[in-house]
Amino acid sequence: MPNSSAQAESYTLRTFAPYKEKKGEEYMNEKQLEHFQQLLLAWRRELMEEVDRTMSHMKDEAANFPDPADRASQEEEFSLELRTRDRERKLIRKIDSTLELIENEDYGFCDACGVEIGIRRLEARPTATLCVDCKTLAEIKEKQVGG
Repeated sequence: MPNSSAQAESYTLRTFAPYKEKKGEEYMNEKQLEHFQQLLLAWRRELMEEVDRTMSHMKDEAANFPDPADRASQEEEFSLELRTRDRERKLIRKIDSTLELIENEDYGFCDACGVEIGIRRLEARPTATLCVDCKTLAEIKEKQVGG
């Protein structure tokens, strides 16, 4: 499978068209794997750009305000940004592990039961590792245990 990160740079998440399956097409064929690989690479790149923007913003906006209220407001703003970036960092790790699944041609199949996750579900959540049924069961178990 081609690993064309240069090609991925021309895509953004907004320009990606959903994959249209052809009748009788084999599930997770070369074209589908390439589509999802490019989608994930574009998503990863956009997240990394956001990290860079945050770092620049925090460096440019860092000031030692004499007023405690202004200083507190700035610290709260930075705290929220860092929390968001931390969630995105975890998502980047998940994207990287999903890209690894594509490279190993294990992408698109449920980790729990092995059935096809489905193109439409993967379009909605490209990092999905469970089919709808197994995810539903996992959420029900989580609610029962959690409370």
